[in-house]
Amino acid sequence: MAKDLLLEIGLEEVPARFVRGAMDQLKEKTEKWLTDSRLAFDEVKAYATPRRLTVLVRGLTDKQADVTEEVKGPSKKIAYDENGALSKPAQGFARSQGVDPESLFIREVANVEYVFATKSSLGVETSSLLPEALPALVTSLTFPKNMRWGNYELRYVRPIRWLVALHGSEVVPFEITGVTSSNKTRGHRFLGKETLVEEPSAYVERLLAEQVIVDVEVRRKAILDGIHALSQERGWNIAVKEDLLEEVLFLVETPTVLTGSFDPSFLQIPQEVLITSMREHQRYFPVFDSDNRLLPHFVTVRNGDSLSLDVVSKGNEKVLRARLSDAKFFYEEDKKLVIADALAKLENIVYHEELGSIADKVRRVRIVADRIARHLRLVDTDLEDVSRTADICKFDLVSQMVYEFPELQGIMGEDYARKAGERESVARAINEHYSPRNAGDRPAASLVGAIVGIADKLDTIAGCFSIGIIPTGSQDPYALRRQAAGIVNTLLAHELEITLADLFQIALDVQAVRGLKREAYDISRDMQEFFSLRIKNVLSDQSIRYDVVDAVLGAGVSDVRRTLLRAHALQAVTADSGKAEFRPAVEAFNRVCNLAAKADSKQVDVGLFEDAAEGRLFEAWQQAHGEFISAGTEANMAGALSALSSLSGHVAAFFEAVMVMAEDEAVRRNRLAILALVADDVKQFADFSKLSG
Repeated sequence: MAKDLLLEIGLEEVPARFVRGAMDQLKEKTEKWLTDSRLAFDEVKAYATPRRLTVLVRGLTDKQADVTEEVKGPSKKIAYDENGALSKPAQGFARSQGVDPESLFIREVANVEYVFATKSSLGVETSSLLPEALPALVTSLTFPKNMRWGNYELRYVRPIRWLVALHGSEVVPFEITGVTSSNKTRGHRFLGKETLVEEPSAYVERLLAEQVIVDVEVRRKAILDGIHALSQERGWNIAVKEDLLEEVLFLVETPTVLTGSFDPSFLQIPQEVLITSMREHQRYFPVFDSDNRLLPHFVTVRNGDSLSLDVVSKGNEKVLRARLSDAKFFYEEDKKLVIADALAKLENIVYHEELGSIADKVRRVRIVADRIARHLRLVDTDLEDVSRTADICKFDLVSQMVYEFPELQGIMGEDYARKAGERESVARAINEHYSPRNAGDRPAASLVGAIVGIADKLDTIAGCFSIGIIPTGSQDPYALRRQAAGIVNTLLAHELEITLADLFQIALDVQAVRGLKREAYDISRDMQEFFSLRIKNVLSDQSIRYDVVDAVLGAGVSDVRRTLLRAHALQAVTADSGKAEFRPAVEAFNRVCNLAAKADSKQVDVGLFEDAAEGRLFEAWQQAHGEFISAGTEANMAGALSALSSLSGHVAAFFEAVMVMAEDEAVRRNRLAILALVADDVKQFADFSKLSG
């Protein structure tokens, strides 16, 4: 007979950002333990609030499944001596498996005979497993940050205050840090009380009666429904950012949506400042009109019921008023800031002890940006904008507003630069050069912002790599992966005609002025590998098949845009509908590249041709090579692949007609030279040996 199992870990309030991960982890670990323990179940459901992590197992079997398995032992040659008696290794194997030596039997595996044992294990009662398994499950959870309390050795996210463990209607007994498991849970800290859970299936309803919505999705829907109702009632556009909603979701147990207002005079401050203050400091949702203009109202979520909402609203308004007054003061003070004075202050702010001050970084960014702009042959006005933007792109870091709200860097720079009389293109680019700021953000819209942004990110990566700071595993304290991805996405968005090799050279030349701790070649190689992984991610995100990704990366990724186009062109011809038709070309390319590795020259002497197939392949290559180069120059990668593919028939005829490794050395070298020329073009497009099927 199946029973339900309930495990609730009651805690002091857990930081909101940790709750979902812990809830998911508890569910995954529970499912794994059940599977590993041969315990059948219908469903595992996880719940969480700021004060509890819960898992409910429905339909848990009363007993482990019996298991019978065959275990392979030593080979027959080792298991029996020359007299046919069981050897000591075989006897030891039987003992280790708990079986009678006489029950061992022989079975052939890969043409070798081995002894086998049939091992049976009877399942035990589920109830006998739980008292040991549940505390192990609780203490196995890991968190980004832990703490200790009292004299206990356990390190946990927050102190454990109660434990509920029910198997059917029976309490599973165990104890952790002085807390004994029971069937008593706790309701809302202020609106509920302690209550008994008689059966796991009654858990959700019992907590609901004590003002706790324990189901995360139900709680989320309640918040969104409240926001939507307010929006409909007031005619507001309430901006709900997913990350803020997620945080609020795990700050409350009983959500009630309410609204408040602030003095309209604060709207004279840039709305980004007001929005940031509301979202980041107060966890409020900003309110906009139909034209997306910020209104002097906000929406928040109370952890409680709807009683005395007017009092709660006034309290929130009072707190926000103080926040916005500070922001207004900072803004007014910052408007007095002279850009030249701000730049001078950057000299005293350390960027990195080995890479100098922020002013040093800005000077490097200016040189890198100027060189990129000249490489791209920008017009004079854009060159001037790039230089000026690079010069002042970090000046707002010394402003009081950015000190208080670091996430407003660039945003405030744009506003202050505009007020200081800088050109609109420069002001906008100061903000844009930070883009993309995160995985979902877009690259800079303007070319000036894009170039300065690439220069800034490139200087960071090159500087870090030059002193040995290279991300490993999950460690990436300087967000170098995000910055490399930003460079790749910006290059693609603006279709910039500059290679990664050129960018690396520019950045390392500038870094070399202060002296490099590592060889430039090694730094460049590491950066190439680092960017290859970012490009691989871009290709995977665009649903390029893994084998096509590997094939394209095998030919190099220095030209980011053409790498992407090569991948799409190759995916198109190797799709299921065209795979059979393209296979002869792949076979020809692979055979050519394998033999071409033996060539020591690419000088072809037509006078050494002994068969017409040699001449036809050489002439076909000359024609295809011109088309390949022309198509590549125009970024027509489908055309470049088509030019290569036109050679497959001539390659097949060549291999059919002649022996490449001829006895005559001159003839052999000449034939290998032809293949080397073909292989050079092939390898520029892809490593076709990486393609599957």
